[in-house]
Amino acid sequence: MIFWEIFLAFFIPGIIGYGGGPASIPLIEYEVVHRYGWLTVAEFGEVLALGNAMPGPIATKMAGYIGYEQGGILGAVVGVFATVAPSLILMIALLSLLMKFKDSPKVKAMTSLVRPTIAVLLGLMAYRFFDTSYTQLGLLQTGAIVAISYVLLERLKVHPAYVIGGALLYGGIFLG
Repeated sequence: MIFWEIFLAFFIPGIIGYGGGPASIPLIEYEVVHRYGWLTVAEFGEVLALGNAMPGPIATKMAGYIGYEQGGILGAVVGVFATVAPSLILMIALLSLLMKFKDSPKVKAMTSLVRPTIAVLLGLMAYRFFDTSYTQLGLLQTGAIVAISYVLLERLKVHPAYVIGGALLYGGIFLG
């Protein structure tokens, strides 16, 4: 029974709370504080502050913590799943609709218009990363990381996850 309550406590705000974490926080508060009485208002405020202090989406961190407090590890899994389930269901539904009409000229035109936008956004993000790296590390460090990454990715066909992990390790050991 507790797992079903955990699921409902986070699934309902996920459906109703348009806009993600900040919009769903009052809805989560209603469920956990007023409806189920798992936390007091002060405790909820502390969980919210902890969730804001850590990186990532607020709602999923709160769901994991509160779910764990109420139902252990399985409760945390249920809480996090319930938080992301509305978006997941909608994504699957929209993707299946897109796949159904993938040969439609209108869908092809729409995707051909979206691709350049994504390319520009990724280019701007890469430029910002490069600029930040150049500012903080200097040209030699940044150039070395770029050159080594290029060789590993393009010439040696190393998986990007390993290249990113290696760059993080390098930064943590030698620059941190």
